Amino acid sequence: MVNALRHLAGRVWLYPHDPDPAKVQGCVAVIADDAGSVLVDAGNSPAVARRVREAVVTAGLPFPRRLVYTHHHWDHVWGACAWPEVEVVGHRAGARMLRTEAGRPWSEAYVRELAAADTRMIPSCTARSAAMSGLWDDFTVVPPHVEFDDALTLPGGVEVRHVGGGHAEDSTVVAVPDSGVLLLGDSFYPPPVHLRQPEDGLDVALIRRLLADYPPTRYSWYVDSHDDPKPSTALAGALG
Repeated sequence: MVNALRHLAGRVWLYPHDPDPAKVQGCVAVIADDAGSVLVDAGNSPAVARRVREAVVTAGLPFPRRLVYTHHHWDHVWGACAWPEVEVVGHRAGARMLRTEAGRPWSEAYVRELAAADTRMIPSCTARSAAMSGLWDDFTVVPPHVEFDDALTLPGGVEVRHVGGGHAEDSTVVAVPDSGVLLLGDSFYPPPVHLRQPEDGLDVALIRRLLADYPPTRYSWYVDSHDDPKPSTALAGALG
């Protein structure tokens, strides 16, 4: 089990994703700041979030003050309830959906009902059950405390920008200009499995737009949630 932060560049650290796609555990980023670090995504469960908390302390980083959601999907937000001290930031569309999610009767029985109602949800529901390990009693979905529409800049110069796309309408990227890192969430991925059509693939047009807006001359690393960090030059070269 991975339980340590890895330094990527500048003041950006990563709690790595799980390479087993069935576990649906993306990475969590920590942007160190003496005035209070910034988390990017919360992990797929309170258990993962608690491991990130421990890793922050072990690494000697300033304790997080804010948490930014890259989008509303469960594997990016279900750990937030283990961070009661932080201010959660998210796009307005995602906030609306998470307020609905927060009202659902989350439990093992409810997850089984979801899977029974739509067999395409079985992989997601299986991963949710495994992530929670039966510990539902204190679990809550946390909608953002701070909502935005287009973009905002957090104290310390962290830039948050809505980009949308086919994976989630609220998809957001987080740029750390002084470290040359762009955190992408799942923004250019195809739609979730239960919504995906045969013709759906990676959003190459969005990747090209991001490369233009956050060029390799200024940003050395692109980090999506469920893969290893990519040098931006390599990604630009792969797209021609």
